[in-house]
Amino acid sequence: MAEASGTELGQVVALLATAVVAVPIFRKLGLGSVLGYLAAGLLIGPFGLRLFTDPEAILHTAELGVVMLLFIIGLEMRPKKLWSLRKEIFGLGLAQVAAATGLLTLLGVVFGLPPVVALIAGAGFVLSSTAVIMQMLDERGELLEPQGQRAVSILLLEDLAIVPLLALVAFLGAAAGNADAETARPLWMTIATGLGVILAVVLAGRYLLNPLFRILANTGAREVMTAAALLVVLGAAWFMDLGGLSMAMGAFLAGVLLSDSTFRHQLEADVEPFRAILLGLFFLSVGMSLDVSVVVGAWQVILLWLAGFMAVKAVAIYGVARLFRAAHNEALERAALFAQGGEFAFVLYGAALAVGIFDPRVSAMMTAVVILSMAFTPLVTLFVTRFLLRDKPVSIDDIDGVERAEGLRERVLVIGFGRFAQVASQALLARDVDVSIIDSDVEMIQAAGNFGFKIYYGDGSRLDVLRASGAATAEAILVCVDKPEVSDRIVELARSEFPLARLYVRAFDRGHSLRLVAAGVDYELRETFESALRFGGKVLSDLGLSEEEVAETVADVRRRDEERFEAQLTGGLAAGRSLLRSNMVTPEPEPYMPPKREAQALNQETAVVLEEDQVREEAAR
Repeated sequence: MAEASGTELGQVVALLATAVVAVPIFRKLGLGSVLGYLAAGLLIGPFGLRLFTDPEAILHTAELGVVMLLFIIGLEMRPKKLWSLRKEIFGLGLAQVAAATGLLTLLGVVFGLPPVVALIAGAGFVLSSTAVIMQMLDERGELLEPQGQRAVSILLLEDLAIVPLLALVAFLGAAAGNADAETARPLWMTIATGLGVILAVVLAGRYLLNPLFRILANTGAREVMTAAALLVVLGAAWFMDLGGLSMAMGAFLAGVLLSDSTFRHQLEADVEPFRAILLGLFFLSVGMSLDVSVVVGAWQVILLWLAGFMAVKAVAIYGVARLFRAAHNEALERAALFAQGGEFAFVLYGAALAVGIFDPRVSAMMTAVVILSMAFTPLVTLFVTRFLLRDKPVSIDDIDGVERAEGLRERVLVIGFGRFAQVASQALLARDVDVSIIDSDVEMIQAAGNFGFKIYYGDGSRLDVLRASGAATAEAILVCVDKPEVSDRIVELARSEFPLARLYVRAFDRGHSLRLVAAGVDYELRETFESALRFGGKVLSDLGLSEEEVAETVADVRRRDEERFEAQLTGGLAAGRSLLRSNMVTPEPEPYMPPKREAQALNQETAVVLEEDQVREEAAR
């Protein structure tokens, strides 16, 4: 077959065909879509069928997939939430980068590399692949989980780290007498330019983007909104790239600045198709870039470096994770996910080659190590998940009869089917109310099926799943998930996209209830409040109090709680503390007493006083 030029339709067909065939096969085998894309790229690349001879050209375009992925992640990260992750970004992320760089530099010296070369080789390998990790977290539904947010924090720090690392390469090149490096900008100017670019993007996002989208939305032209969404993503990325920063970082910042916008869900829906296609193209081009001749010529050294770099980096990541009090499972999963190089390593190694720190052989070998590490990551994580984690999750593909939510149209949609929803649904089913139920826990789906429940598989925090589950036509949506952050995400989507549906939400605790009321839900209930009141009432009854006394006491507790909750809505969690009874020896407010019982108590107290006065008078006579 003759080689095709970069503009021929045949190449586009080849890319699509290999992806369509390879990815479903690899996912069916449990190997993940990333490895499928990489294998397909290797097959059709210059070292396979030679349908493509210039993977670098495709790679530059496909990097926009990573850019758009970071934009969508930014849309989920409101400034307040991002600020809450500052300790993870600059604490956990910085500790991981520093520890891994130090250990990998020592390993490079052991492998016979000069110290400066070992430092740059190790620092480049520390910069994990944002595309690989984000794709795998997304496929596993962990992006919104706490461990997923910590992984995102580390990736953000690594994206920031490329700036000082590139400056370090220029400095080391100048110290070695390289002419190109000597003419490079000084470090202070590089940092100042980067900060200036970040400030410009922040100001533009804060004061220009929302008015722009409001004007465009009033035109009613859907295609213009899509074009504007792409303009924002690509414009922020391009501007950051001009300042010497990561394009992905620019897109992420733009996403964060638009996260509070009323157009955020529309933007996400517009960008998502481009993100998915370009990210797949990115993995295909990485697979094409693997220089098989270099691997074959020095396969023993490359495999030794690959095993050594991945193992040492994994040890450093696991150690830092445990030092920051991560659970064993989370630390092990993070080590498996991050024990690889990434796309920023190509940038750093290219700069090192340009200034003479790397020679062509070392650059080619380290690039091969990085690409192979990205290819092996899905296999490593699969091995860790199946054989090393203590609680191995069940895959939906392993369960017969499980159906994904699609085309549901019932009156009530229940999201999450744990103990809370199981009880709540009984009243609805008793009155023959049509109910659709979705859950993302395949073990729960399997267990509920044994009791005659039809549960569909679906992640309620995704807009496409909510649409497929019938949220647009449902009269009521019951959010019964047990994770507050997921519940908040579902509420936000439902309020924005399905305003006609009444929203009933299970609250995790008091703080969660306050957030739900502020979000405008129709009804919220703390999952343990009512049961705890009945529990306490039963104890009082068994201690000898009458039914009337127990009812009055429970009503008093409920009244105080309602008053305290109203105070907290405006004054924060610390408000209304005087209404909360405590077992501390402190002045307590007078107990609540109904008017009838209060009058009876006053009459009794008056009778006692009169009787005491009469006794004194008789004694005086």
